[in-house]
Amino acid sequence: MNVAVNLGGVAIALAILWLNLRPWWKGGRDPKALLPYASGAGLGSLATICVGGALGWGAAGIAGLVSSLGSKGVSTTTGTSGDSPLPTGRMGTLTAPGAIVTCLLLVGVIVLHRASGKQDKRRIIGGFITFAILGFLPGVAALLSWWPDSVNWAGAKIRQVITTGGASL
Repeated sequence: MNVAVNLGGVAIALAILWLNLRPWWKGGRDPKALLPYASGAGLGSLATICVGGALGWGAAGIAGLVSSLGSKGVSTTTGTSGDSPLPTGRMGTLTAPGAIVTCLLLVGVIVLHRASGKQDKRRIIGGFITFAILGFLPGVAALLSWWPDSVNWAGAKIRQVITTGGASL
């Protein structure tokens, strides 16, 4: 997947991350308060490895659009170009059972989004946007390499349960 990520886009992603983590840090630091942002972030990061699918297309489009907007914003604000391209990487690959778990996570995030208030809806979308951009960066992809492995493992376990009745789990 050919994705154009630049420093301007990363700046926007980091700003969204900061705008979501700061109120949590200043508040009671209740882990449940991070659920909306984290659910969007988890799906956004998985979308970066959904090559050839709608989630992957959406993540690449978001990364490209936000990078171009960020570059324009940095250039307008500072007079210096924010259009410095960055290398991209991948967290891993999805297996067929992992792809099923990803689809189930998508359904879960959609249900959460529909049941949430206005502020939490924005947090879900912000999490998706943030990690649809940051998930393409090699350093972040390396840090999150456990995530596709976990999704693939969960899919394999679900498959094992439905095919063997859970014997030898």
